[in-house]
Amino acid sequence: MLNALMNCFKIPDLRKKLLFTIGMLVVYRIGYWVPVPGIDQQILKDFFEQETSDGSAFGRVAQFVSIFSGGTLGQSTIFGMGIMPYISAAIIFQLLQSAVPAIKKLQEEGPSGRQKIQEWTRYATIGLCIVQAFGWLTFITSSGIVYEAYAGNPMWWVMAITAMTAGTVFLMWLGEQIDKYGIGNGVSLIITAGILAQMPGAFLWLVQNSPVGQIGFIGSLLGIPQTDPQLTWMQLILLLGAFVGVVAGAVLITVAQRRIPVQQAKHTRGRRVFGGQRSYLPLRVNHGGVMPIIFASSIMIFPSVVFGALAQQSQGEGGWWSGLMQFLGDNFVMGQYPYILLYIGMVYFFSYFWTTVQFNPEDMSKQLRDSGSFIPGLRPGPRTAEYLETVMERITYVGAGFLSIIAVIPMVVQTSFNVDFMVASFLGGTGLLIVVSVGLDLIQRIEANLLMRNYAGFLGGNDQGKGPRIRGTRS
Repeated sequence: MLNALMNCFKIPDLRKKLLFTIGMLVVYRIGYWVPVPGIDQQILKDFFEQETSDGSAFGRVAQFVSIFSGGTLGQSTIFGMGIMPYISAAIIFQLLQSAVPAIKKLQEEGPSGRQKIQEWTRYATIGLCIVQAFGWLTFITSSGIVYEAYAGNPMWWVMAITAMTAGTVFLMWLGEQIDKYGIGNGVSLIITAGILAQMPGAFLWLVQNSPVGQIGFIGSLLGIPQTDPQLTWMQLILLLGAFVGVVAGAVLITVAQRRIPVQQAKHTRGRRVFGGQRSYLPLRVNHGGVMPIIFASSIMIFPSVVFGALAQQSQGEGGWWSGLMQFLGDNFVMGQYPYILLYIGMVYFFSYFWTTVQFNPEDMSKQLRDSGSFIPGLRPGPRTAEYLETVMERITYVGAGFLSIIAVIPMVVQTSFNVDFMVASFLGGTGLLIVVSVGLDLIQRIEANLLMRNYAGFLGGNDQGKGPRIRGTRS
């Protein structure tokens, strides 16, 4: 591992890409500390901490948004909205490709069509930024977080909305520059950097509230008072073991594949016979990636908000309606059994939905037929498409089960051990899957650069590039 890391900086081209990527991420983290003028940051911080600790609907929304904004919404900085508006716009146009024939035709035109869709995505990002920034500033103004001298000034509203919109557009540009001159997916790396930036705070909370913080020199070094810790040694060991197990499971589900054998037809030209090679068609077990959890988490915010508001409104009225609303308000909260059941159902639904949008068995069967390839034992055409659809349905069921387990673990841990959500989020959910998938993608790209120049990769091997590599599991 150490030799592979040193080899990365021996190759001039790879060294430039790595240093450029690191530099762009440093610029992103600097913007984390540039606040929007006119907002009382201390009151905003206290407000966020109060809402999060109470487990209110707004607190859950803020926790979900902080995954993509790196926590900057709580400080209301120029990068407060993060890269989330750009992701939302990209998802919208990706869904429109399957619903609007004109956009699908544009996508099939090649680089020129994709460039046009990318241009529309940028314009949509600006529109989403303006709407979201206006909504966010309206909320904090009504909560008394904005100074009175600024709240009624139209120029301040224009300045604040422009600053937050420009921050997201700058992050979008930053991601595109990483794609062009750096290594890895720029937008994904920005999200990952925001998630990992919260890890020191989670580690510090774990030390402060576990027996480790009561050890003499550690407690004195961190200024931890000598009190009874919230966690026992057994709970701490279980949390660490769960972290290792969940990370291993996330890696497994990310790289897992169902390999379908594909035979290439033989072609006779003169006295020579071409083709006949046997290869594999890899189908990812988790074809939807992290998108099902993102969709499910977004949708599950609404029942919590609606039932919570109705329960608060009908409190003290009596009758069956008030009792029903109180029951729904108490049970559709993160960590409760009905909430978890509905959440798992939503993960399964969006897993199949996203697979249906992204995976087209008919197009794949046509591509196999046009390239002169076929699946042994199956006729090219409709029979092959039917087989691919059946296989995809079965492996999606397994992949959605893995996603459900990973998505539910943070809720169970937070409820069982009464730990902070910031700590529990590293034991599963959207953030962990993003970090694992982006980390694997980055390692694979660096490994490809090393092996292309006959250097040993991260997973061992010799200087001729021979050795184990990251690949999907065999089925």
